[in-house]
Amino acid sequence: MENVLDVLKARGFIKQTIFEDELYEMLGKESVPFYIGFDPTADSLHIGHYIPVMMMAWMQRYGHKPIALFGGGTAMIGDPSGRSDMRQMMTRETINHNVECFKEQMSRFIDFEGENAATIENNADWLFNLNYIDFLREIGVHFSVNRMLTAECFKQRMEKGLTFFEFNYMLMQGYDFLVLNRKHGCKLELGGDDQWSNMLAGVDLIRKKEGKPAFCATCTLLLNSEGKKMGKTQKGALWLDENKCSVYDFFQYFRNVEDCKVAECMRLLTFMDLEEIEELTKYADERINAAKERLAYEVTKLVHGEEKANLARNQARAAFGGNAQDMPKLTVGLDCATGVDLLIAAGLCKSKGEARRLIQEGGVKLNEDKLTDPMAELPTGEFVLHKGKKVHVAVTRA
Repeated sequence: MENVLDVLKARGFIKQTIFEDELYEMLGKESVPFYIGFDPTADSLHIGHYIPVMMMAWMQRYGHKPIALFGGGTAMIGDPSGRSDMRQMMTRETINHNVECFKEQMSRFIDFEGENAATIENNADWLFNLNYIDFLREIGVHFSVNRMLTAECFKQRMEKGLTFFEFNYMLMQGYDFLVLNRKHGCKLELGGDDQWSNMLAGVDLIRKKEGKPAFCATCTLLLNSEGKKMGKTQKGALWLDENKCSVYDFFQYFRNVEDCKVAECMRLLTFMDLEEIEELTKYADERINAAKERLAYEVTKLVHGEEKANLARNQARAAFGGNAQDMPKLTVGLDCATGVDLLIAAGLCKSKGEARRLIQEGGVKLNEDKLTDPMAELPTGEFVLHKGKKVHVAVTRA
């Protein structure tokens, strides 16, 4: 069977590895227990988690055993990586709720039954019961403060001041790897590229303390052409929970990605064959739109299921083809009297000021007529609300 490391590289997942030759050999001859950590800082996974989850799914397809580690303990501190300020602390109750939400969403991508079934762990199970002195004696002695201060994950926080509270995070993440190594024989940590320093610490800890091989590899972060993280919408993060981001909005996000990112998104976010991806994305004209629709459909099907993906695709086609029957629908009462009220009710603007500006700048139509007065009375009955060229809603006002 093809080595999974070749597959991950060909699809563009791998950003950095350590002891790569050893890792390649190991992945080619045995089933390797590996883990990816997820700090439950919200009650839903978002698109930033999606690539590590897909990496986990590919690993499992090639016979390796996933361990999904939820950071119920580390979330009590918060990862300082890539932050210029300290994360808001959460209660144990909130963290536990978020962990349960993550578990449910993860089951859409990872198989928790079978020979190489995935395992779920929560680091709260061992971090909450640590004796601090014992922890420092067993783990802290293997960490060099001088080396930690040079880590990329701390650089932004150093400008405003890194608390000792956060400084512990690297030790805890390294300790997680050690615990999973002892408990499950875990030999490999995977994760986002912004976790490189923390992951190296875990590899180093196992090799020093246990005298065993340990490895880590990071996956590519999904960036736009300007080098900024993808996954932000006008309403915020691109969540996998349809209650936080509608299936239609999720579909439309990928339907409207930049032309130059379509192939990369297909490789990273779907299970499509590389040959098919190359064929679909070889065009630099209007034919790329068919590839964008296919991308949006495949990702939406993975996240929300085939039925909802079909509905979202039909709604999108209807919006651009003018068929109101399949558009997203909104019913409002007569008390929703103005364009401002309607944009707020439809969730297309966050404030009345934003709605007024959008109307005054000519960005709103009712059917084919441009709405120019924010306070003009809306028609009754059925009509189509257009926001710009890409958002269309079939409205019933009665």
